[in-house]
Amino acid sequence: MATPASVRAVIGVVLVAALAFAGGCASTSVSRVDAATVTDLSGRWNDTDSRMVAEGMIKEALAQPWLGNFTNANKKPPVVVVGTVVNRSTEHINVQAFISDLERELTNSGRVTFVAGKGQREEIREERREQAANALESTQKAPGKEIGADYLLRGSIVSILDEAEGTKAIFYQVDLEMVDIANNVKS
Repeated sequence: MATPASVRAVIGVVLVAALAFAGGCASTSVSRVDAATVTDLSGRWNDTDSRMVAEGMIKEALAQPWLGNFTNANKKPPVVVVGTVVNRSTEHINVQAFISDLERELTNSGRVTFVAGKGQREEIREERREQAANALESTQKAPGKEIGADYLLRGSIVSILDEAEGTKAIFYQVDLEMVDIANNVKS
């Protein structure tokens, strides 16, 4: 038969286990927001900045004379590739996310032919090599049929900290340049 001390010990263990279980079940409040909703918690560069800057800069770039000049002279839209965007700011900025935003805006504009970047091309070439070795001949994609880019879009991001009387502001400057690959002329 159980002694009163052992019953109390079992009850104590059961209570501690129940409290631990109840505490472990505490819920975290999560709320989903629309992707277009601006959520700025830190004041630092974020996905909203990336998306808005990419939209604005591609819209501005496509409004410049280089596009019409090329299209009129060649009777086709230019082929564009996004190159390197260097983070020269004082903080971590995911430049690959920004490059993806630039690529999406170029693709969605419908005004240029957009081709894969350097790293993406390597992956695609590897896929063609795999197909040559393993896929049915009738479904293989042959090498040497890539479209060369006419222009390379490249740039940098810098941050400038301004501080006065305890108030801080971070200014982000994004510089992008469209370079004619044939002659290195910047547009």
